Amino acid sequence: MKFKKAKFNVLPMGRGNLKHKYRLGGEWIESSPEEKDLGVLVDENINMTRQCILVAQNAYCILGCIKSSVASRSREVILLLYSALVRPRLESCIQLWSPQHKKDMELLEQVQRRATQLIRGLEHLCCEERLRELGLFSLEKRRLRGDLLAAFQYLKEDYKKAGEGLFTRACSDRTRGNGFKLKEGRFRLDKRKKFFTMRIVRHWHRFPRVVAAPSLEVFKARLDGDLSNPV
Repeated sequence: MKFKKAKFNVLPMGRGNLKHKYRLGGEWIESSPEEKDLGVLVDENINMTRQCILVAQNAYCILGCIKSSVASRSREVILLLYSALVRPRLESCIQLWSPQHKKDMELLEQVQRRATQLIRGLEHLCCEERLRELGLFSLEKRRLRGDLLAAFQYLKEDYKKAGEGLFTRACSDRTRGNGFKLKEGRFRLDKRKKFFTMRIVRHWHRFPRVVAAPSLEVFKARLDGDLSNPV
């Protein structure tokens, strides 16, 4: 099988990386400070700020098209278009590139604020009241919800076999609280705690009644109930 050198780049990662040179056959492969894979931009510092900016820009473009091409400002129309065309852009592969900094979180939240401001009759309400009126979660809560749903599937549902290599159950003989506790790993770098398998542990322990659910449907219902108030 022949490989095209132009399609390959080396992305050195880590503080102590020696940045070795690599060859493909007899040709040297160029190094790159950032690379995009399956739509996710990852840089050498595993900083997701650039990815958040690109996603927000893309979402704004789609939102602008909706604003200029759709005459209706009714709740049913705008909410349907936002849910189908804009919000998926803000959440695709989110377990991998979840924003790490407040400024990045705020950048994404602003997209949803702009979308809800398009709806006739809600312009005078603040963002929290608009979300409550529309029955929407903030994007931060949706990310938490997505993380917990993914963790539940890895631990108890379809992806249980794969989850055995991602999570470690904590040994405990306590009968009260969450009987399915996870062990939080140790890490030297503060950035490591932002990874999905690390950040989910603390939240998993916050919802003992939810994680004890016997099925995914019950898990969703209980989780949505716990997250519904406040917005």
